[in-house]
Amino acid sequence: MRCEINFLPDNPVGETDYSLQKEKDALQEEMKKKHFSMAVVDSRMDLTFSLRRKEIVDEEPLVADVLKHWPALFLEGQVCAEFYRITQTNLKSTFLSSLDEYASKMMMLYRSRGGAYGDEMKTLLDQLDQASDVLAQRKATALKGLPLFMREKSGNFLKSCLDTDPENTYTKGMKMGILTVIEDDVATIHSNPNVRCLSVVLEEQFVLDNVQNLPTAVALLFGLIYALNISYPKELKYTFETIQKVFIGLDPQCSARVQSFKNKLLKFK
Repeated sequence: MRCEINFLPDNPVGETDYSLQKEKDALQEEMKKKHFSMAVVDSRMDLTFSLRRKEIVDEEPLVADVLKHWPALFLEGQVCAEFYRITQTNLKSTFLSSLDEYASKMMMLYRSRGGAYGDEMKTLLDQLDQASDVLAQRKATALKGLPLFMREKSGNFLKSCLDTDPENTYTKGMKMGILTVIEDDVATIHSNPNVRCLSVVLEEQFVLDNVQNLPTAVALLFGLIYALNISYPKELKYTFETIQKVFIGLDPQCSARVQSFKNKLLKFK
């Protein structure tokens, strides 16, 4: 259960699918402008919400088609706005404040389990110990370590590549995830490389580029899952359930594995 309050809302009073299609067309034209009006985009995205949900839920379009027909949906502000329209919850502020609260506890939890999670977790913790910006690195490590702690295979979910790699290989095999492009000259396994850019990827498509940091990228990816009505990947169902129920607080009923994680966090002060 994802607690989507406005999963399929009715059309606004006085509006029909035909009139909303006209608004959608006008929105597409606005987005073609080099300097589009954010106020116009906000207004028309609000107005066309019901039409957009019908299209996405009923037709289950490819991400590439949604990018074509609803380009404004892939603006960072609109990802957050759409998430609020669907759930009545503030995406970024809720997620980031929870991460602020839990990151240190997650580090204590990861370290308390010793080598139970293998070399990958050890490498993450070693990189944290070497970091100059400990606060930012701690948050990133908390998120990178979450699939490992949940005993799930992250696969291409959090993928890194070098800025010297061929661009056409960047998103290969990425159904859903976050791509970090790092500088080749400092990209060693046990150091903290310089990040060139962070991007959110869906169905091998770049959908959000130059995202500020990993926590923001994770929040935006989660928002797009709701906006595009995408199911959580089976191999990461507990990771995304944790984001939904522990970090964002949508639905208190947790699976046994996620409830155990939540209980363990509460033991740390």
